[in-house]
Amino acid sequence: MREVAVLGTGMTRFGELWDRSFREIGIEAGLQALVDAKLSSKDLSALYLGSMASGPLLDQEHIAPLILDYAGLAGRHLPAIRIEGGGASGALALHQGYLAVASGQYDYVVVGGAEKLTDVPDTTGNQIASASADHEWEVVFGATLPALWALIARRHMHQYGTTPEQLAQVAVHAHAMGAKNPLAHYRNRLTVAQVLGASRVAEPLGMFDCAPLSDGAAAVVLGPLSEAKRHTDTPIRIAASSVATDTMALQHRRDPTVLESTRVAAQNAFRAARLTPSDVQVAEIHDGYTISALVALEDLGFVEKGQAGPAFERGEFTGRGRLMMNPSGGLKAQGRPFGAVGVAQVVEIVRQLRGAAGDRQVPNVRVGLTHDVGGTGATSVVHLLERGEP
Repeated sequence: MREVAVLGTGMTRFGELWDRSFREIGIEAGLQALVDAKLSSKDLSALYLGSMASGPLLDQEHIAPLILDYAGLAGRHLPAIRIEGGGASGALALHQGYLAVASGQYDYVVVGGAEKLTDVPDTTGNQIASASADHEWEVVFGATLPALWALIARRHMHQYGTTPEQLAQVAVHAHAMGAKNPLAHYRNRLTVAQVLGASRVAEPLGMFDCAPLSDGAAAVVLGPLSEAKRHTDTPIRIAASSVATDTMALQHRRDPTVLESTRVAAQNAFRAARLTPSDVQVAEIHDGYTISALVALEDLGFVEKGQAGPAFERGEFTGRGRLMMNPSGGLKAQGRPFGAVGVAQVVEIVRQLRGAAGDRQVPNVRVGLTHDVGGTGATSVVHLLERGEP
């Protein structure tokens, strides 16, 4: 297997992009990534595109060749493959692109993720989000995705004493970082009192405990690490790419406060990279709900089970400890266009590792992690990235 590097990144603004089409934002992100990688379209071997819900959103299922077509590349007859995995669709697309380059099948591939979620009513958007849960055991009985994460939050509170104030700190941190990110959906700061006083979505989660539905696209170019110096002064190596799954329905799990898919994916990634959680300085993790961030920090191995809330309160993941979580603002503030999230996480980590994150820059970054989740953890994807020389 070859070593794989991220050679270029691109990303649109996340938010309510009513004046822009799915095709436009997808092509924009991809072209940015190609320019950043100092490559032209003739160098490409394949496209992998993450998108969760193009059918109900766009009445268009066959979207990967559509993007190539409108980018003027139909005549190249390249492989173009759409990947779907709920909210982890973009991260899964990256996993497939990584494997394609590592295997030697292709040399240079574009991995993109895109979604247009604000062109439909909120009720439709929430129905689409809930489609990543188990329809027969959960959704048909009225459970929404926020309600299922609220069940996890309530159980976490019961077992470990996690408090609403600790959950609120996650949202406060996300918005503090989003305020520094010019591409973020939300750039306003929040206080703990505002989060606690917001209208309830699914007790104990309020409106500010939940990430927005967003439009947006992100893309990266992958290639062999051995060729990376031709394209960038700061090669970023993908040290590991790991995927794991679990039951769809919460009721079938041993412990709903544990995302076994995250735990296993993280263990496999750290083993493959010969790294440990203590080696990571910056992480982009799934915070679609404030509780999902705390659970992820525990299951990724950054803190013992049940201790993420107190550790977050102490500032261990907000710049005063050894790990900075979600300098982009995360899903909560940067935004949540499902298919784009997993790719956008890698864009942020690459920029951090390059020292090019502007006001969000974390000092002395050597290793970064990304973590994305489909549904309530039926799928988890973990990537480890580090500055590397070919």
